[in-house]
Amino acid sequence: MIRPARPDDAPGIAAIWNPIIRDSTITFNPVEKPEPEIAALVSARQDEGHAFLVAEDAGKVLGFASYFQFRPGPGYARCMEHSLYLAPAARGKGLGRTLMAALEEHARARLMRMLIGAMTATNTASLAFHKRLGFAEVAHIPDAGWKFGRHHDLVLMQKLL
Repeated sequence: MIRPARPDDAPGIAAIWNPIIRDSTITFNPVEKPEPEIAALVSARQDEGHAFLVAEDAGKVLGFASYFQFRPGPGYARCMEHSLYLAPAARGKGLGRTLMAALEEHARARLMRMLIGAMTATNTASLAFHKRLGFAEVAHIPDAGWKFGRHHDLVLMQKLL
């Protein structure tokens, strides 16, 4: 089931997000997110009218997706950057596609113009996933991120809604 996240989903979201932060270059952020920060983020995104969704089964969070304004200021009010993460056991079963469809539906209903995904260039699974969903690469920024003692390229992919 896909539903809006609640602040009390923070432990389940943290269980997915923090290993990705800690152990991979999927995100350049090196600092794990404490549960109170995640709970506040869920509330803040929803208060802004942006989506923060979870996929759950039998009360267990299997993945989450969210979007937020790509850059600050009113000129970017309809340009959203999204994030989508799944628990390892939930990958490869179509759940990412379902979450992304719900995220796109939410954005379209609020008259958003586009979604942008920002991915590490070596994250071939995410790049292929986005391409299958109709996203196009619009930028490749060499050495944009720093993690694990080296620079990493960033790819931006865009889908017009």
